Amino acid sequence: MDLDELKHQLRNKLATDHAGMSDADIAALLTKKTDSVIGRIKRNLRIEIICSIAVILGFGAVGIFSGYSSLRIYFSVFAVVCIFFLILLIYLLRRTTRLSSTALPVRGNLQTIVHIIEEFTKRYFQFTMALVPICFVFSLWLGLSEKQQDAGGNGFDFRHYIVRWQAVSLLVAYMAALGVGVYFFTKWYLKKQFGRYVGLLKECIKELGE
Repeated sequence: MDLDELKHQLRNKLATDHAGMSDADIAALLTKKTDSVIGRIKRNLRIEIICSIAVILGFGAVGIFSGYSSLRIYFSVFAVVCIFFLILLIYLLRRTTRLSSTALPVRGNLQTIVHIIEEFTKRYFQFTMALVPICFVFSLWLGLSEKQQDAGGNGFDFRHYIVRWQAVSLLVAYMAALGVGVYFFTKWYLKKQFGRYVGLLKECIKELGE
């Protein structure tokens, strides 16, 4: 059953059966209908957790075994960042599971789930966009620093480099293109993974309120 069919059945069921039903009956009905939606949210959270673990292991391996100090520093730092993100995902999954396993009050539980998922996706998007310039500048600094050390210097010194407008223009264009690409991809990804399910849960809340 796809989302459109589930939404259509929920509306028809509530329209025909709402009269004469007790609060407990309505709660049981909505709990059954929203189980599949919340189940998909939890499934996607589990996918995020698995991917985060894989990224942490990959970044950690590069951070330990790479022959370049810049790569070791870069991937080690972001492996630590991913660990904090993994902890957040686990917390979010446990919170969603706990709320969805409680039968009553259904409306309040659904509102809480919607709130925490929306807050998560909002912070997810903000964090991703903030990482774009941070990763770029950090990697550039590490690369130039390592180049200077390999040349026999004591570290990176901006005075040893002549910044030309062509190079600056190229870097700005690259950053702009990367930022636009990440922006639209992240928007699409979050909507696909969570946004459409949150929208369906809001419909359930609205129907319950009526």
